[in-house]
Amino acid sequence: MVQKANESIAIRPKKGRLTLLSRRIYNALLYHAQQQGVDERQYTLPLATLIGDSHFNSRNVALLKEHIREMQTTLIEWNSVGTGEQRWTSSQLLGTVEIAERGSGYPVIISWSYPDKVRERLLKPHRYTKILLEVGAQMRSYAAAVLFELGLQYLTSPSRLTMREDLYWWASVLTGRSDIEKVDYRYFKRDVLRPALAEVDALQDDFSLELIEHREGRRIAELQFMVHRKAQSALGVTEDRNPFDLELVERLRKLGLKDEEADRLYSKTDEGLLRATVEHVEQRLRQANLPPLAAPAAYLRDALKKGYAATGAAGDGATAPPPPAAPPPLQVSVQTIRDEWDRERARQAEDRYQAADAAQREAWCQGFEAAQLEGLLGPIAQAWRRDGPASRIAGPVFFRWLAREQVPAEPSEGELLNFAIRRGMLQLG
Repeated sequence: MVQKANESIAIRPKKGRLTLLSRRIYNALLYHAQQQGVDERQYTLPLATLIGDSHFNSRNVALLKEHIREMQTTLIEWNSVGTGEQRWTSSQLLGTVEIAERGSGYPVIISWSYPDKVRERLLKPHRYTKILLEVGAQMRSYAAAVLFELGLQYLTSPSRLTMREDLYWWASVLTGRSDIEKVDYRYFKRDVLRPALAEVDALQDDFSLELIEHREGRRIAELQFMVHRKAQSALGVTEDRNPFDLELVERLRKLGLKDEEADRLYSKTDEGLLRATVEHVEQRLRQANLPPLAAPAAYLRDALKKGYAATGAAGDGATAPPPPAAPPPLQVSVQTIRDEWDRERARQAEDRYQAADAAQREAWCQGFEAAQLEGLLGPIAQAWRRDGPASRIAGPVFFRWLAREQVPAEPSEGELLNFAIRRGMLQLG
């Protein structure tokens, strides 16, 4: 739980830009600096701890350094109001940062500092909002991360109304950009505000945000938000409500995309089109009669760009002509049948698990952890540790693994055909 100074929540960059990952890293660094104390001038931490606490989900240290540079080079403005005074400060988010590698057997250590003018206000703030890093890390857009923190800040305010500011101010704060010169409110509302509000509402159970538009004539001139406390769910049951299909993101990673690129591609692409394209590439990889793909990730990007697997969900319904290496329609149908076969096997595995005694269940769970846990995406592994097979996102992964362990043989073409006929997936004649 980090105590974040209220004036550092809705920060407006005046030079450079901020990203979702840089905000996560900043919050994690701030938490550990607060634990080490305001009297320190420099703070240190194993890099692995920072990566875990910021939910970086990548071993790419170069990418981490890139986001640290963002915080060092982005100029931001601080506005704070105290007893009898109002203070304006222009500063960077971070001071000097050093990453020290001492060789094999030693942990990589990151050291950092804060600009002197804002260090005490950051580490020992008078007015602050408590933010649980775990929940904040579930936000998948920069705008949602800012609105989530603002919602927590004003949840205990008597009026529950956030600040009222003009469109340019909000556009800069919610996108982390300093180069905004023009704001078309129609597109800003469609592309930034509405998705972020929906995301905040879906990923936590404390509050919802209502957008309030202030007009000058017919023009929307200023915005603010009203925070509404949600009724607590019965029995206090918590559930991972991340709307991202983490299994699809995992399939992107297996095709060779780095974690950050997989997340970014998922968030910017129609899910139906992306899923169809991934299935197309996976099917292409299984075709032994064609030359092997040297770079599946590059092929995937090209397939998305050229619409190899375009469907009605991706646009106007027009299907782009497939490339020479694309599988014929019959192969796509076979893949659909195979996917449904796998889902049915997973359902059967779940039934066997529910019917088994406690000792057998425990043995299966231990086998899954030994074989699969280390290679899972961070959010799936975390959900498994918390909820086990009952998890909404980790449970299906476990039951598919269990199905493969119990029936490792792949189905024959005849078995797939009979299965499809029984399920009514094929129209004969």
